[in-house]
Amino acid sequence: MRIAYRYANNPSEVEDIAQDALLRAWRRRSTLREAERRNDWLATIVRNEAFRLHARVRPDPVDTLEGHEGAEDEQIISTVERADLHAAIMSLDERERELIQLRYTEDLTQQAIARRLGLPDGTVKVRLHRLRHKLRRAMTEGKQSPFKASASGGNAAHLIGGRPRPDVGDEHREEQVGQ
Repeated sequence: MRIAYRYANNPSEVEDIAQDALLRAWRRRSTLREAERRNDWLATIVRNEAFRLHARVRPDPVDTLEGHEGAEDEQIISTVERADLHAAIMSLDERERELIQLRYTEDLTQQAIARRLGLPDGTVKVRLHRLRHKLRRAMTEGKQSPFKASASGGNAAHLIGGRPRPDVGDEHREEQVGQ
């Protein structure tokens, strides 16, 4: 150990050098020719192990810690985002939640959803587009809830351009398609 202190920068390196040197000496003990020169032989092994230790490429411990902390931060953020998305979905009315469930949980196409609900394809497409926009807006705006019924009678068009557009409302489309 005393010889290892000459080559080390800190106590943990001393221990590493001494341990590696003793292990190498034990494995190579058959190469010792003169027993009276054992101390010189061990000193040479310690010196060589110190050089090997310093020649190794070692990662910077700071980078490792930051990378690990970043992964935990990402997990926390994704958990919070999932909770926010769940809360946003739960604040939708039953009809809207059913559309989201059919599209993303059951992975149905717009045409399959339209057949199952007995609605025209275009109606399903428009409703899904508005729901995605509603959810996206809720996620970016934080705690403000855009899901409350508007003065336009529940028409979600106010989310797109800031003013209701009755010419593209769901009720109007259903009337047009049904005629």
